[in-house]
Amino acid sequence: MAARKKSAGRRKYGRAASKRVESAMRRRKKGTLRSGPGGKGGRVKSRKQAIAIGLSEARKKGAKVPRRKSSGRKRSSRKSSR
Repeated sequence: MAARKKSAGRRKYGRAASKRVESAMRRRKKGTLRSGPGGKGGRVKSRKQAIAIGLSEARKKGAKVPRRKSSGRKRSSRKSSR
């Protein structure tokens, strides 16, 4: 019997989030996972995209998922003097 290892820190992702990702992966394998709003996009084949969709669904349902990293660089609000 394998004993579960307790980590020193707290869990980054909640169990509900992992269930959502698991479900998305199954749907991808089955061929029913689709991208886009309301599933109107194309069929998802990428593993990474399936994980992203699962996490997005989990976020919408209020599961414990870390915030997304903001895309792009931070721009300074200084005006250039010319």
